[in-house]
Amino acid sequence: MSINSGDATRLVRARGAIALTLGGIAAAFGVASCCALPILLTAAGLSAAWLGGIAVVTAPYRDLLLWLGTLSLAGGALLLWRMQRSAIAGGSGGVCTPGWLRLVLLIGLISGAILLWLGYSYV
Repeated sequence: MSINSGDATRLVRARGAIALTLGGIAAAFGVASCCALPILLTAAGLSAAWLGGIAVVTAPYRDLLLWLGTLSLAGGALLLWRMQRSAIAGGSGGVCTPGWLRLVLLIGLISGAILLWLGYSYV
């Protein structure tokens, strides 16, 4: 079984979008771990004591994590947009990234953007 160049491009684009989205979420989580997440978790009735260790490690790198999170989420959004555009252009007969994967990526990008905004706002 061989993979043609179109399928290989879609596979690389999907992997890149997944990697950038996960990287953006991780950076946003690090930024939000000092102030925003403990406030939200405590308001929801959950313990936030475990975030103290993460906050101590990530606090000196807050600005770097903000930039990395922003760039990663923007790159993931760009790749998701390109996947969506190729899915629309391909029609029903074309091979494209599965719809469930695009939906999961969209939810991840929105979650990362919210975490990033909360981490930026509550410090």
